Amino acid sequence: MTDPRNESIAAANTAPITSSNRDQSELWNGRSGNAWVNNRAVLDQMFVPLARFLIDRARDVAQHTPSGRMLDVGCGTGGTTLALANALGHPWQLTGADISAPMIAEARTRAAHARSPVTFVCADAQTHAFPPAHFDVIVSRLGVMFFDDPVAAFSNLRACARPGASLHALAWRGADDNAFMTVSDRAARPLLSDLPTRRAGAPGQFGFADRERVSGILTSAGWADVTLSPVDFECSFAQADLRDYASQVGPVGLALTRLAPLDRERVVDTIVEAFAPFVRDGVVRFTSACWHLSAFAND
Repeated sequence: MTDPRNESIAAANTAPITSSNRDQSELWNGRSGNAWVNNRAVLDQMFVPLARFLIDRARDVAQHTPSGRMLDVGCGTGGTTLALANALGHPWQLTGADISAPMIAEARTRAAHARSPVTFVCADAQTHAFPPAHFDVIVSRLGVMFFDDPVAAFSNLRACARPGASLHALAWRGADDNAFMTVSDRAARPLLSDLPTRRAGAPGQFGFADRERVSGILTSAGWADVTLSPVDFECSFAQADLRDYASQVGPVGLALTRLAPLDRERVVDTIVEAFAPFVRDGVVRFTSACWHLSAFAND
C-alpha cells in the first residue's frame, strides 16, 4: 500500500515555491544556482569530508532505527543526498529539498542516472508544508544559513520531525576561521566597487558563525538537547578547477559578470594568484571550519 505521506512529498516535486526568502530565492534561482550546477563536480569533491561526516551520523542513527525517512535541507545538486541514500540502502527513504530550481533539476537528473529512489523537492524549507511528524532524521551540508527568519525555518523543520527525531547540520563558523573561503572577497574587494559587505548574522555563508545565537535559534524553534560542536575538515580539489571556481561561485562570481571581458579576466588573474598559499603539487588544499549542529525533537 502506498504511504499517503510519501504521495504528499512526491506531489510537491512540481509545486511552485511560495517563499518569504525573496532575496535568496532570486539568488539561487538565478546566476548563483546556475554557477553551482556548472561547478557541481568540483564542489562535490571539495565537500566529500563533510558528506562523510553526515553519513557517519546517519549510520549511527540507523544502528538503532534500521529503516526510516530522512530530509536533506538545502541539498543543492544532490551529491550528499545521493551519497546518504547509497550508504543507508533501500530501507531508508530520502528526500532532498532546495529553493533552487536549477540545482533541483540537476539533482533529479543525477538520481535518474544513478537509478536512485531519492525524491527531490524544489521548496523553501522555511515555509514548505512538509508532512507533519514525518522524518526520523534531518540533515544539512551547509544549507541552513540562508533563511531570513531562521526561527521560523527551524520551527517548520521541527514540525515535520517525528518525536525523537534527530537533527545533524553543518554550518560554517566565522570568516576568520575560514581563510580559504574569504580569499576571493579579500583579493577582489579593492577592484570591485559593488561587492557587497558581509553583515554579521545576515543570511549567507557565515550567517551561523555566532554559537550562542544559533543555539538560541534552535531552542526557540522547539528543538531540545541543542549542541554546537566545532569540527574541521581537510578539503581538496584539483588546481585545474581553481579558476572556474574562483571566478564563478559566490558574491565575487556574481560581481564579475557585470564586468567587460578584459576587465573580468584581469580581476580573475588577481584572485587566482591570491590562492597561491593553498596550492601545492597541482592540488588546492584548505580547512573548512564548521559547526556541527545537533538537536532532537523530543516530545
